[in-house]
Amino acid sequence: MAANRRPTLADVAKEVGVSAKTVSRVLNEDGPSSPQTRERVLAAVAKLGFQPNLMARNIRVGGPDTTVGLVVPDLGNPFFGTVASGIEDVVRSRGLTLLMGSSAEDPDREKALIQTFLARRVSVLMVVPAFGADHSHLKAPRTAGLPVVFLDRPGVGLSADCVVSSNRTGVHEGVSHLIARGHSRIGFIGDLPAKLYTQRERLAGYRSALAEAGLPYDRTLVTGAHSQDGAASETTALLNLPNPPTAIFAGNNMMALGVIAQLARARRKDIALITFDDLPLAEALEPALTVVAQDPATIGETAAKTALARLDGAHSRVRTIMVPTRLVIRGSSELLPHAARPTTARN
Repeated sequence: MAANRRPTLADVAKEVGVSAKTVSRVLNEDGPSSPQTRERVLAAVAKLGFQPNLMARNIRVGGPDTTVGLVVPDLGNPFFGTVASGIEDVVRSRGLTLLMGSSAEDPDREKALIQTFLARRVSVLMVVPAFGADHSHLKAPRTAGLPVVFLDRPGVGLSADCVVSSNRTGVHEGVSHLIARGHSRIGFIGDLPAKLYTQRERLAGYRSALAEAGLPYDRTLVTGAHSQDGAASETTALLNLPNPPTAIFAGNNMMALGVIAQLARARRKDIALITFDDLPLAEALEPALTVVAQDPATIGETAAKTALARLDGAHSRVRTIMVPTRLVIRGSSELLPHAARPTTARN
């Protein structure tokens, strides 16, 4: 079999020394076959990394499918919806159709969905890895020529192209902006403990900005939550500290929603706020919300172009591509700490 070509039913048949019809009969359990033949066929399937084609009735045996498989953690998250749109804009021009499914951040569900896509013989596989997932099971398909690209987070157990946001640089820039406005007590509310790549990088950006400014890292100002309500509770806890923060950096848009809601309930308009990732109607808030904006459409487009280049035969070394973030300054980050606010002269 030629290098970097995906194995076909005919390749399995040749490896075993039987007809393609016999291989098909074994894999589909459609007709008689001896235990010895079945064992040899399954061993050849495992050796070659062959994936049975669930769409074999509609396309010729061994022929390429015309679909791209995309696995994301949450179909309801607008970020991943925009990523998918960016992918679709690129692959549609090549006559490919995007198939999309959700892992719900469950490694087992992710693996099952990937296996379904592989069985349909997708032309390209793209994955936003679920936390805790192991992607070593993709080594054989990738070696056989299937382009695999990870998005937003690197995969584990597989060396493959990856497209991510510049998480660390973006947070560093946002926190540095708060420091430049006079804040030295800056809270950080993220999805902690930082097990996900994105949250590790964002926390690292927070710490590097403090270090660059000569400010100490105060663990009491760093807290975590996994929901909007949790972020609201952590906001209250931060503001009730003996020496509370004068500014807060929210590690993602879900955390930001909780922080915004709690500051509104507490009528605290004196706390500066920046969040990672933009929000709908962020400009309509009072004050308007400063954000470190990602570019999910470009992430999708870049990932799709990278995958299609592999499909076309590119053999360059795998790489991680970082898509720049952008600090969008609005009113919420312009609030000054009390010590830095100008005083009004009295007669």
